[in-house]
Amino acid sequence: MRDATTLSGLAKAGVEPGDEICSKPLSQVPKPRKSVFKLISEVLAHGGPGYLQFAITNRCNADCGFCNFARSKLDRPAWRSVTLEQARDVVDICRRNHIGYLLFVGGEPMLHRDLVQMTRYAAERGIRPMLCTNGALFTDRNIHALANAGLSSVIISIDTHDAVRHEQNRGLPAVCEKIKRANAAFSKLGVNTTASVTISRLIDDYGRLPAFLRELGFESCTFSYPLTALGSSYLSYSHSPLVSFAPEELIAEFEKIKQLKRQGGFVIVNPTESLTEMQRHLRGEPERFGCLAGFKYFYLDWDLNLYRCHFWDKPMCTIYEFDHTRLIRDNCTRCMIDCYRDPSVLHFCAISVHDAWQALKRGRVGEAARRLLDRRNLTSIKAVLETRPWITGL
Repeated sequence: MRDATTLSGLAKAGVEPGDEICSKPLSQVPKPRKSVFKLISEVLAHGGPGYLQFAITNRCNADCGFCNFARSKLDRPAWRSVTLEQARDVVDICRRNHIGYLLFVGGEPMLHRDLVQMTRYAAERGIRPMLCTNGALFTDRNIHALANAGLSSVIISIDTHDAVRHEQNRGLPAVCEKIKRANAAFSKLGVNTTASVTISRLIDDYGRLPAFLRELGFESCTFSYPLTALGSSYLSYSHSPLVSFAPEELIAEFEKIKQLKRQGGFVIVNPTESLTEMQRHLRGEPERFGCLAGFKYFYLDWDLNLYRCHFWDKPMCTIYEFDHTRLIRDNCTRCMIDCYRDPSVLHFCAISVHDAWQALKRGRVGEAARRLLDRRNLTSIKAVLETRPWITGL
């Protein structure tokens, strides 16, 4: 969070918080495009494009009750941010390691003054830059700057189906109106937006969520599974009663989301199979899909330590040491973090095709057949088709 002096100075200069990330007008960067043949080639060669969550800062302007990034919890001496030069290094290393999607997260990434330049650098090098934000710092100026820089999609946090309760939990007055204006602007600019709704006790009626989200301008949402402990440097968790559920309670929450999906009329990104998988996890039952974190999905923090995911306590390496020798593939099922477990279900069929192709190249026909005939491939394809309206917008 910026201190009062900084905010006051911006106000006196006639600049809203967040505007300084786009101080210079820049030409528009076209969104990266890939042909079907190029995508198939990537799948065969290395399993398709990877995905990196890049925490460019740990500062945050919000004060959420279920997050340790909250401005009242993280003292200023602990603030960390990457430099623009470091971010450019990260993009170059990502490109070498087949990362196709780069999600800028925080803290609150829009507090970083170089966000537009980072976005532009990634897009110019063929990586799809994405943004996860609370939406409080959106202005007409920085929305257009981000879109022109090649921003692919935006994920905006929403906590409940009531604007007052959402803003109270976030400590961000009038943020819902800013989100509504931002969604309208991004829609005109061709940038996809999705609501990210944390499963919490702030939601007392899932049936009211679609209407509220539509009112804010969303056409899709993804549910974030509640986190009360993480081993990595990532702080988006809390022991707050808002996100503390007994296993049977959380199983029931997942069932409510599945019911909401069955009702239709609003795109919910979480695959049904993934929600069922999390219910298996909570019951202690065997899980069908191991996580691909460490193999296709990664978390990078502000100190440039690369983790397989938010849950693990030890980094894989620094970003400068990252190459194919660091990859981990062990079918882990230790946690239930949606941004790793959900895509692992979606990605399973592509990984099977990759494995089959690699086996054929080694003359192992039987192994290739086993990979292709795995029944989980059909479940994965079904999940992809179910989520297709969102995937095609990325």
